[in-house]
Amino acid sequence: MTSCWCFVSRALSVSDFLAGFAGATPIEWIATVAGFLCVYLLIRRSIWCFAAGLVQVSLYTYIFYQSKLYSDTILQIFYIGFQFYGWWIWSKSTDDKGHIDVDAGSATLYLISSVVIILSSAGLGYIMANHTDASFPYADAFTTCASLVAQWLLSYKKLLNWLVWIVVDLVAIVIYWQKGLHPTSVLYGCFLLMSIIGQWQWWQNLQQNRVKTEVTV
Repeated sequence: MTSCWCFVSRALSVSDFLAGFAGATPIEWIATVAGFLCVYLLIRRSIWCFAAGLVQVSLYTYIFYQSKLYSDTILQIFYIGFQFYGWWIWSKSTDDKGHIDVDAGSATLYLISSVVIILSSAGLGYIMANHTDASFPYADAFTTCASLVAQWLLSYKKLLNWLVWIVVDLVAIVIYWQKGLHPTSVLYGCFLLMSIIGQWQWWQNLQQNRVKTEVTV
């Protein structure tokens, strides 16, 4: 309980914040830019989001390992595979402009996704808390497990992926802020705003497709 309270209550001064930016490595800056580009392309439903994503997650594998965020390190390794998998899935269903159409998913999908995230986060968090020196084991485990679910949903063009990303981004902002990864924390703040925009843009695409279907029928 004490560690959870410290996770929530700790704050950085303005000087700490600026110092963190000044001390950021070139690798973190490149990963930050690649991540921003990845989400921008994802909002536009462009298949090239996976190319930018591959650069981002490859660099963050190293960054998170150095910061002892082991769950996130594992996550990035899975992400590398997901970039290739998602690229392959999308390549089979893009239009002539390289864009895809959105799938709403079902209530069952929402339920299963929620249960998987809760159970896997609890299990991984317990392992990290008791067998490693991981920072913020349960919060880190949550972002790992929820992100994997979100990435799977993204690969299959499910609208739900954005809602999961919104929650992940909120938690990730605090984790990276506390670890002194300030550019990354700001990146996830941008991710949060972009995820909200992405939810709206994909929902609009879904509605447009429904109208087209009704007109065709």
